[in-house]
Amino acid sequence: MEHFLIIWQQRGDVLSGLLDTIGLLVVAAFASLALGIALAPALMSRRPAIVRLATLYVDAMRCAPFLLFVYLIYFGLPTVGVRLSNWWAGAIALVLYNTAYMAELLRGAWMGLPAPLVEAGRAYGFHGFTLLRRIIMPPVFTTALPMIGNQLVQIVKDSAFLTVIAVGELTHQMNGIQATYFIPFAAFATAVLLYWAICLVIEAGSGYLSRLSEERRA
Repeated sequence: MEHFLIIWQQRGDVLSGLLDTIGLLVVAAFASLALGIALAPALMSRRPAIVRLATLYVDAMRCAPFLLFVYLIYFGLPTVGVRLSNWWAGAIALVLYNTAYMAELLRGAWMGLPAPLVEAGRAYGFHGFTLLRRIIMPPVFTTALPMIGNQLVQIVKDSAFLTVIAVGELTHQMNGIQATYFIPFAAFATAVLLYWAICLVIEAGSGYLSRLSEERRA
């Protein structure tokens, strides 16, 4: 119990790490989803060259270990003159890495759309971006929502790797506390509980949105 009291006394650092993790989640979630929406049509393009390039990117991200990708951005880019802060290097790594997963799950949901839906949209005069925004993406997003929720949970877990480049997220702060006060169990148990709480909020939110969309379609 004494060890958890020390954690409470260091609550400022814990809160800072928690807010950093949530900030990374928000940036990575919105940016990777937006880029995934842009990339999904390329995966289904009628032009083979575009499909190959988009597929190459998705496969590269899905096959590369996230930790190595973080190293590549943080340590590799400065060798070509691109220098990023720790936080932004981590955020960009999360965005680029998870864009591939978002695009692939959106593509899967898109492939499941009934063809008459898209044809009816074109018949009503919707084309290009308007067709995508008004006709295609709403049902695709609704179908993919549970999988998007799962991917957000994965982003939360991936963010813990950013401690290797000294991003001040939750794992980094808790590791600093346990190294200073030698209380590994209390520090890491607290971190696990906080990560769990974030994931529970994500699951509750995605579940609520799924039920809401089902009610509107009914």
